[in-house]
Amino acid sequence: MSMPMRAGPRNGPLDPGAKVPRSRGLFFVAWRGLFVAVRALVLLLLAIWTVLAIYYSNLPWGWLRLAVALAFAAFAIWALLLSRPRRRLAFLAAFLAVVAWWIAIPASHDRPWRPEVAVMPRAIINGDNVRITNVRDFTYRSRHDFDVRYEDREVQLSHLTGIDFFISYWAEGPVGHTFLSFIFDNAPPLSISIETRPEIGEGFDPLASIFKQFELIYVVGSERDLVASRPKHRNEATYLYRLNASPRDARALFMVYLERINELADRPEWYHLLTNSCTINIIRYANAAGREGRFDIRHLLNGLIDSYLYHSGRVDTTLPFDELRRRSLINAAVVAAGDAPDFSDRIRKGLPTMPQ
Repeated sequence: MSMPMRAGPRNGPLDPGAKVPRSRGLFFVAWRGLFVAVRALVLLLLAIWTVLAIYYSNLPWGWLRLAVALAFAAFAIWALLLSRPRRRLAFLAAFLAVVAWWIAIPASHDRPWRPEVAVMPRAIINGDNVRITNVRDFTYRSRHDFDVRYEDREVQLSHLTGIDFFISYWAEGPVGHTFLSFIFDNAPPLSISIETRPEIGEGFDPLASIFKQFELIYVVGSERDLVASRPKHRNEATYLYRLNASPRDARALFMVYLERINELADRPEWYHLLTNSCTINIIRYANAAGREGRFDIRHLLNGLIDSYLYHSGRVDTTLPFDELRRRSLINAAVVAAGDAPDFSDRIRKGLPTMPQ
């Protein structure tokens, strides 16, 4: 005679209708809410990027770019507001189509450039000798009134002894412009500035620079051009720091620069504020030349880069940082130097130097 099996509790562990513990239910709801919020944020960012990419695209007329951007914004609201799967898929398909279009927009050397950036430099390397064509040496009467002059410069790698680092600010704050001068013991310094290449009538726009609005140029020039024009004619606070790079490191970095100059002369590239700009590229090329160090937020917030140089020991640290910075401001020295033949020596007079 078989014994009847005793039924378990009504909502026991074997009962398919058992209730989930309240703590587990809350945990699931929280994670689902987080997932939905993150998904909504990602889709919103994709929509904003796409609208801006269309607005800054290569469509021929401004009114057409604006109309198509607004049409996509309306479509995105329709597709995403009700969170229906098919509509989200339609949005993602449209997004990918715009991405493919945007990627295909080519950079060009053939545009009506502003005269300051109309000519690309090139380097011819022959052993120890380097000849650089189209070195800029403008004479300025004001920011937009100048005499155009380019020259060829010949330098020897064996006479390259160091690097100086410049920071200029159109407004004091966390963002500025950085560039280098390569120092030779038998020739004037050679400045190289990584910049946008605007067309006639264009000015720099940080947001537009993320959306293929400016090509990239490495301006190679004299310090009387690249340095003096900023304090004198742009009213930019300009600082000069003597780096402790060895001659070997300076030559390695110079060769990286020369390679990039020739690459750009052969194939145009887009400037990008976050990935292909002045300070980001200086750090990238320093890494290629043997620099050791991690990414630092001050590489992006480059108005603070002198603090990074100080605390990483790449400039004179025998002075407190605030004192070093105060003494590195060269505006008064630049104005006093004028167009003197020894301009580069004059602006360095009294600057803090690395201890021997």
